[in-house]
Amino acid sequence: MADELYPIAVLIDELKSDEALRRLNSITRLSTIALALGEERTRNELVPFLAENTDDEDEVLLAQAEQLGNFVPYVGGPQYAHLLLPLLETLSTVEETVVRDKAVESLCKVGSQLPDASLNEQFIPLIRRLATGEWFTSRVSSAGLFATAYQRAAPNIKTELRQLFTALCKDETPMVRRAAAQKLGGFAKVVERDYVSRELMQLFTDLTQDDQDSVRLLAVESCGAFASALSREDAGTHLLPVVQKFAQDKSWRVRYNVANQLVQLCEALGQDITRTELTSNYVRMLRDSEAEVRVAAAGKVASFSKFLTPVQIVRDIIPCVRELSMDSSQYVRAALAGVVMELAPVLGKQSTIDHLVPVFLTLLKDVYPDVRLNVISKLDQVNQVIGIELLAQSLLPAIEELAEDKHWRVRLAIVEHIPLLASQLGAEFFQDKLGPQCMKSLEDQVASIREAAAKTLQRIAQQFGPEWAKEHLVPQVLAMVKNPHYLYRMTMLLAISMLASIVHHDVLVGAMLPVILNSAKDKVPNVKFNVAKMLERIAPLLEKQVIDHSVKPCLAELCEDGDMDVRFYARQALYACDA
Repeated sequence: MADELYPIAVLIDELKSDEALRRLNSITRLSTIALALGEERTRNELVPFLAENTDDEDEVLLAQAEQLGNFVPYVGGPQYAHLLLPLLETLSTVEETVVRDKAVESLCKVGSQLPDASLNEQFIPLIRRLATGEWFTSRVSSAGLFATAYQRAAPNIKTELRQLFTALCKDETPMVRRAAAQKLGGFAKVVERDYVSRELMQLFTDLTQDDQDSVRLLAVESCGAFASALSREDAGTHLLPVVQKFAQDKSWRVRYNVANQLVQLCEALGQDITRTELTSNYVRMLRDSEAEVRVAAAGKVASFSKFLTPVQIVRDIIPCVRELSMDSSQYVRAALAGVVMELAPVLGKQSTIDHLVPVFLTLLKDVYPDVRLNVISKLDQVNQVIGIELLAQSLLPAIEELAEDKHWRVRLAIVEHIPLLASQLGAEFFQDKLGPQCMKSLEDQVASIREAAAKTLQRIAQQFGPEWAKEHLVPQVLAMVKNPHYLYRMTMLLAISMLASIVHHDVLVGAMLPVILNSAKDKVPNVKFNVAKMLERIAPLLEKQVIDHSVKPCLAELCEDGDMDVRFYARQALYACDA
């Protein structure tokens, strides 16, 4: 028993060590120490000890603040959770920001588990002390606690909490106003709708007019939460003018935040207001002078356009899309490429052909690989709208060119999307256009592409059936056994193992198995141990007679090979065959 407790004793001793690294090591294992001590000793000894030692290195205090958030079970459950509050309160007032933030996060975790009595008697007085503290650090920390306490507070206490939060929003210290602005949206979600429109909306408006850019920036982040908390009528009356003003703010970061939240605002304000009031602001952000704002706005093109009519999209959005497809920033073009395909179902066939296909072709020829990748990944959405023939005429030549791209990730994306295209284009089209490219990818210089090509063949065979695979895939794969480079012979084995479960049994035994067994005589050990792995994989698909007469003799021969790895995998495969 003493031997079992010795490591715990070491951890407890390390809590008192002079070396910060040892203390940190022990603090990260506080839960282990608490379990060993038991609930009562944790409450009576460990928590008071930690409370006496809060003057420590920031790394130690950060770890301590994180651990205490999950400490409620170790002190005896929610009825004793209030014992953790004084220690976390101290940590939430330290100078280091990350420690304070983690302490506030843990206070919220503990506060949400407190019984109603403890919440009113211990947690709310804690908020009161922090919110009225002399040092700005305590007031900053208090802003993050209001949402946790408000819902379960008594009605008269709720009034006081709103008044305290109002004081934080009007604090003379910018850091406190910034914290209040950041937490205002979360607080609005739990406050009654009537008070949101009567009290919090005015605070929000004041913060949006703050002299400090950082305060306005964080106030913007509350727009979405306020839009959800207000009725549609109140949102249109109170929030819309603020959003329109923010969309033209002198700080690009504020405009960036508006662009990020615009779709959420559209959902809250409704289709009519979006069409009449917000479209012009959105177009302005699509043409913003700062690339970061254009990136955020471009990424919302499809989701914003769902609120508009096709006529509005063609008139207002498409000209911006054309400009963005040739934007000087590659990040803007990449953001647009990731979503522009989603406009096709909204616009319909003819408008897609007239307005979007030229944009797709421009983006497919972009010099930046991520732009091309993003377009490729959404091709199916265009196909659903314009159909196979038009897709083949306009986009497939560009896809064939990308399959030879110098960037391997682009080639990989093409290979991975071939099954999707094949399912839409049909077996004949695949055989003529995409099949040769897929087989060529089996001999790519990059291993990831070879593996992806083998998986692609498996998915194609599943789509078009075993008879089609027997005729069009199996002969070409088996022909690779003659390739002079061992890596490509290994790829052939991988492709065979992928197709083995799909083709008919006679093809597996009559055509594939002899090639695998013959590869066991390869000069390269890597090929031979891959043969052993493949035989283990396909053994469940074979009858016992075939295994006994063909597979086991081959594996037995490999068990005597001069290479250690070949022997290992051969024995492993033999055990699997006998199991």
